[in-house]
Amino acid sequence: MLANGAWTIMRSDQIENMSEKEILWQILEILVSIDRKIDRMVPKGIPMTKAHSMGDEKADHSGGLDVMTLLSLPEHLRITATVLFERGAATAEDISKVTHKERAVESGYLNQLVRMRHVKKYRTGRKVYFCISEDKKTD
Repeated sequence: MLANGAWTIMRSDQIENMSEKEILWQILEILVSIDRKIDRMVPKGIPMTKAHSMGDEKADHSGGLDVMTLLSLPEHLRITATVLFERGAATAEDISKVTHKERAVESGYLNQLVRMRHVKKYRTGRKVYFCISEDKKTD
């Protein structure tokens, strides 16, 4: 049962008093809610699997982060990774302007993603840029 967008646990005696049709409607409400939440969490354009065709233009941009990997990340890292995916190469300051978090916080999150090999880091002059890794090969 949904109450204000959150699930509530029903006792077995409550379920026993419901008709089959009511139970199915409750299940449908929960599935629709889950679907909406996944749509909000997963940015448009990320492939659903790691396997993508050679001609896929997004393959170069998102090979290191597929949907399952993205969903397995903690929320704070998922938000940062999603913004980075949408912007392409960006600095921690660029990401912080979108997420409204401090630059140092986003820098820490981005460096965590680098250590996890989801994101690559490179320097141009004095600026450090981050981008989604093309693959997760070990060196």
